[in-house]
Amino acid sequence: MNKFSSLWLCAVCALVYAIQTIFPGFTDALVLNQSSFIEVWRFATSIFLHGSLVHLISNLFALALFGFMLEQLIGTRKFLLIFFSTGIIANLIAVNFYQNSLGASGAIFGVIGALIIVRPTLTVWAFGMPMPIFIAGILWAIADAIGLFVPSDVANVAHLTGLFAGLIFGLFFRDWTRKPKEGKVHIPENYMRRWESVYMR
Repeated sequence: MNKFSSLWLCAVCALVYAIQTIFPGFTDALVLNQSSFIEVWRFATSIFLHGSLVHLISNLFALALFGFMLEQLIGTRKFLLIFFSTGIIANLIAVNFYQNSLGASGAIFGVIGALIIVRPTLTVWAFGMPMPIFIAGILWAIADAIGLFVPSDVANVAHLTGLFAGLIFGLFFRDWTRKPKEGKVHIPENYMRRWESVYMR
């Protein structure tokens, strides 16, 4: 199996966004909305749609970063299972709270949730300082919980649902990770700084 599926997923998202800009009706046919209860493919297809270039870039950076780390630790098949499952679960909940929703955020938070369980002491750069990913996860969850009461275009419900689902998946896969020597992943600090400033603002 390809060990860079997270990067291929980024490429698919970029391609889909290009199609969205060329054919506006494409987004309407695949976005998450009340039609999803009949056109059930929307629960999956909306993961690859994005509302703006900034939205796309921030999600691609997060997916490439955290997706790469998780994939190296648990393998491609389990990574893809987590990505798609948490993304769909997040959409199943989000559709009850938002008129329209799109983006890979729920799936990305699912990946983060799994990472929290698989490697809780993995150091990431968040909120202006290095910290274990489980601490960062708690702070991100608090930020999204507060966001539920602040009107915005951010699907906080999807974030929280994806994160929780990822935690559950992580419990199943934490004992299946590769040996520490093989699973050690080094991410430059400037990458984490950039992700925080763009994605978690």
